Amino acid sequence: MPFTRIILRQGYSDAQITQISDILQQSLEAEFAVPAGDRFQIFEPLPAGQRVFDRHYQSGGRSDNFIQFHILAGKPRSHEQKQNLCGALCERLHATLDIHPDDVMVMIQFNTADDWSFSGGRMLR
Repeated sequence: MPFTRIILRQGYSDAQITQISDILQQSLEAEFAVPAGDRFQIFEPLPAGQRVFDRHYQSGGRSDNFIQFHILAGKPRSHEQKQNLCGALCERLHATLDIHPDDVMVMIQFNTADDWSFSGGRMLR
């Protein structure tokens, strides 16, 4: 049950946003043990002045196409699963949308099912 915030530059078309969403979901299902259809994502396109980032920190160089994926997941995953997710996401974004892997940052955070209420004020157990 991951929830992902995707922060990116303004200017992506609705079709490109859909492609990014689909690529993320495919990667989560294939590499992160996420059930089909478990899709909760929010896209935040921001103007250049509201995206402040170091273009070279731990990277070969970021461009204005820099995208951040902040994934909040309800159960821990192994280092291998996290690495495979990040690799698959970068590969698919590059192959489909020509987004360079240096322009992809992924942050993964975990909590427990007890921290989620999907609707009706009912907490998961």
